[in-house]
Amino acid sequence: MQPSATPYEERLTAPRSWWLISFLVGVSFALILLPFGTLPLLGGLVGGTAAAAVVASAYGSPRIRVVGDSLIAGEAKIPVSALGTAEVLDAEEARAWRTYKADTRAFLLLRAYIPGALRVEVTDPEDPTPYLYLSTREPERLAAAIEAARKTHA
Repeated sequence: MQPSATPYEERLTAPRSWWLISFLVGVSFALILLPFGTLPLLGGLVGGTAAAAVVASAYGSPRIRVVGDSLIAGEAKIPVSALGTAEVLDAEEARAWRTYKADTRAFLLLRAYIPGALRVEVTDPEDPTPYLYLSTREPERLAAAIEAARKTHA
């Protein structure tokens, strides 16, 4: 029996400051095009802002969801039965697992602007991935959702 509601869903949106930076990129384009007149200036403002906003939006679009018996993190879809223990990482420990503790075979859904993370072991013997590193604003809640899905579908 599958639950009707998603127990966990999170979008890793870009911080608000990135939208201000997108506008400043548009202003920069406008200033570059200023010598060519008012219309190119406005085109640079609108076009530069739109292009930078599309980049910020695309980078901030991945979602982490626990749906039914699967963990969906960005493009990856992993059955919860293939996952082991989940370790909640504080900001310092998350930085360590992003840098010197990292394994090149690991799946990383990394967003440096999110300080917390969850590290989940992969127990599937056919999968060469040792663990998942998931940047998340609510690591405790994600760990609980994975555990609940594992118990529900065991």
